[in-house]
Amino acid sequence: MSGFIDPTKERFGLFRADARPGPINMLNLVRFRAQANYPDARNVTGAEAYAAYGRESNAVFARVGGRIIWRGTFELTLTGPETETWDECFIAEYPSVEAFVEMIRDPIYKQAVKHRQAAVEDSRLIRLAPAATGAGFGSTDS
Repeated sequence: MSGFIDPTKERFGLFRADARPGPINMLNLVRFRAQANYPDARNVTGAEAYAAYGRESNAVFARVGGRIIWRGTFELTLTGPETETWDECFIAEYPSVEAFVEMIRDPIYKQAVKHRQAAVEDSRLIRLAPAATGAGFGSTDS
């Protein structure tokens, strides 16, 4: 089975349909290919291709108000598939669903995303609504 690289039309439609006001947080878990998969068979690693994606898309990401609010280095899966490891783990925040959509429709971003597609073996992109933080587990009203 191949990994998850891009959202399906159906999932993207659900994403767009819930354009509630306010910021969205996007949890990104990314595993790179050892060798990037470019149509021209260029000789670069998945990590190098992903770095090119970052360099080329960063101006658009910043222009729409995106920012990285958390980044971590994967160490170990304690609960879940032991074989599921990640090379990049971060949460990107966008001011709104519309800002995210504006980014992915931008012509510069559309050019940059070819590097992400070549780089990624598998990924998870999980939309989250920002919520209050605290000292304990679970949701509380107090």
